[in-house]
Formats: sequence, C-alpha cells, structure tokens
Amino acid sequence: MPERPPMSREDFMAFSLDHREKPRNNHPMDAPTVEATGGNPGCGDIVTVYLRVGDDEQIEDISYVGEGCTISQAGASFMTSRLKGKPLAEVEEMGYEIITDTFGPQVMATRPRCATLALGTIKSAIKKYRDDATMRTLADGPSAARTMSSP
Repeated sequence: MPERPPMSREDFMAFSLDHREKPRNNHPMDAPTVEATGGNPGCGDIVTVYLRVGDDEQIEDISYVGEGCTISQAGASFMTSRLKGKPLAEVEEMGYEIITDTFGPQVMATRPRCATLALGTIKSAIKKYRDDATMRTLADGPSAARTMSSP
C-alpha cells in the first residue's frame, strides 16, 4: 500500500470535524450480535458500539451511538467505517497506531483516551462476543455430548 503524504495539523482537524459533523454509522442497530459501552469519565465521552458478526467471524455491520468531544465521536465514526467487513482476529490484533496515523501524533499525545475510546470499545465488544460464545459452548457441550453418545 503506498504511503500517503503527511497530513498537516489543519488536515487532521478538517478530517476530525468532517467525521464529527457528518458521522458515519451513527445509529443504534436492531438485533446486533453484541454491543458494548465504553466511556471516558474525565471528558464525559461515552460510546456504545453494535456489531453484527457473520458465521465467518467478520464484522458484517457496525454502528455506534455516543456523546462527547469531537475527538471521541470522530474516532467512533472513523473506526466504524474502517472496520466494517474486517475479520474479528484482525481487529483484535490491531494496535492503536491506526489512531496516530489517522488523527495525528498531537491528538494521541494530548487526548489519548478520547482518541482510542471507540477502538477500545470495539475490542471490548469482540471480547464479549468471544466470552459469550465460550459460555454457549460450555453450556451446550455436555448435553450435546450426551445426545451424540446416546444409542
């Protein structure tokens, strides 16, 4: 993938404002596979993310609702746009440098909790999805094993 030219501070600000003023995927989702809420008490930011996960463990659909500062809400808009269609494993491995690359090092240096709120909440939703799947497997396991071994 070719390197994009460096963005100026003004470019980062324009990008953030665009996502804040024209948010992408900003709505609650009917019948999500999983949802999670995260917050930043110091700033009053809150984001609830909704994921619909396919049988292939890819994000079929993703949305959010929230309130708070421009950085947290722009981050939620950007991350939901960026992660739609991605495999869960890829998102789990993703580092926070995507935030630095997108919003600039100054934002990460001065507002890291605001900038990373959405990605952290999405990762929490994926963990919840995995934990719920494990619990379902454990709950179904013994009865499924008895059914299979019955004459």
